[in-house]
Amino acid sequence: MGKRVAIVGAGVSGLASIKCCLEEGLEPTCFERSDDLGGLWRFTTKVCSVAKCSDFTVSGQWEVVTLHKEKQESAIFDAVMVCTGFLTNPYLPLDSFPGINAFKGQYFHSRQYKHPDIFKDKRVLVIGMGNSGTDIAVEASHLAKKVFLSTTGGAWVISRIFDSGYPWDMVFTTRFQNMLRNSLPTPIVTWLMARKINNWLNHANYGLMPDDRTQLKEFVLNDELPGRIITGKVFIRPSIKEVKENSVIFNNTSKEEPIDIIVFATGYTFAFPFLDESVVKVEDGQASLYKYIFPAHLQKSTLAIIGLIKPLGSMIPTGETQARWAVRVLKGVNKLPSPSVMIEEVNARKENKPGWFGLCYCKALQADYITYIDELLTCINAKPNLFSMLLTDPHLALTIFFGPCSPYQFRLTGPGKWEGARNAIMTQWDRTFKVTKARIVQESPSPFESFLKLFSFLALLVAIFLIFL
Repeated sequence: MGKRVAIVGAGVSGLASIKCCLEEGLEPTCFERSDDLGGLWRFTTKVCSVAKCSDFTVSGQWEVVTLHKEKQESAIFDAVMVCTGFLTNPYLPLDSFPGINAFKGQYFHSRQYKHPDIFKDKRVLVIGMGNSGTDIAVEASHLAKKVFLSTTGGAWVISRIFDSGYPWDMVFTTRFQNMLRNSLPTPIVTWLMARKINNWLNHANYGLMPDDRTQLKEFVLNDELPGRIITGKVFIRPSIKEVKENSVIFNNTSKEEPIDIIVFATGYTFAFPFLDESVVKVEDGQASLYKYIFPAHLQKSTLAIIGLIKPLGSMIPTGETQARWAVRVLKGVNKLPSPSVMIEEVNARKENKPGWFGLCYCKALQADYITYIDELLTCINAKPNLFSMLLTDPHLALTIFFGPCSPYQFRLTGPGKWEGARNAIMTQWDRTFKVTKARIVQESPSPFESFLKLFSFLALLVAIFLIFL
């Protein structure tokens, strides 16, 4: 019989953890406090506490106490995977908004937002220019009388569509692009990115330019916002100076703007109320976790935190890759280094010292997507070896290096290897444009185009030679 694993949370990380446990022959039991889609096994079950058993130093087991329909139960598990993520507790900093208690209109956190109908013919203020705040402001602008989007430090707004209509993430997230970014000094990388982003939308002209353009901040993906601003449907404003009964005053102005509804898109905090601080302690928006997964100080590595990271890339494959490695550690197949080594790495990550090259990942939980994924894949011997692949399958090697870093790459080798991974990689662009190419246009190649392709191929060979020299 396989080890019993308690999985707390049935979001994307929890579901991935269940899958990885089953692949390794473990017995997962998932606890989900909500009754919505995503939950598995035990709906509407709240985890009250996860505590070490009395013989933890020997067994590594945990006692999990749950509450379901007002009935409390206790069970013993060989391991625990916490998959509650970092979007758990809405952050509502009302103390930072003088006069908010006197406001007679409606205000709420963006987490409570469900449908734009509530904004019909209203004057709306959205505070916070992350992806949620921007999406809400754009949706509200179709029904509201007036919409203000308040931002303290600005943000980079980018389109989902890159040059020539390619999906943005499939062009940006490549091993070649990542290596190039990490090889250049940080000021040059940030300047090049700002220049590229401003080619689509001059942020200064729209009042969106980030105040801090050195430290990486989450991109705002929204194709519609520029159009809503330029047509007067959304107004960008600075931070709030004061809230009055039926209006607000923004900084740098004394004019009062009438407001009916305030939406606080001010983010989230996270905590693990069911865990004692001696197990996992949250400080300054982060926890002391080896590779963002394992508490470094436990005598037995039988507890893993999945999904507590903010990669510059997709969260779903990141969580799955974390779970693949964590499950093999919980099973005893892979071993962790000594506590001293893990604590040293944890402290280095927590310092968040800016480097000289590449993007500046200085905020808590931020990580370079490809670099981090490769770290985990190396731990389970699943990282593609491009050097040997150049000799055995050069077409695949070049596609992996220059093409989108899609999760198929993570299943080419090692545990969980998928036989269809190579074909999926080689045909991913075909699937991407299959839906959009509803009308086929025959194009006759010109001699100049053929010459250009030949020149590009030769330049590619030179680049490969220089890279792998």
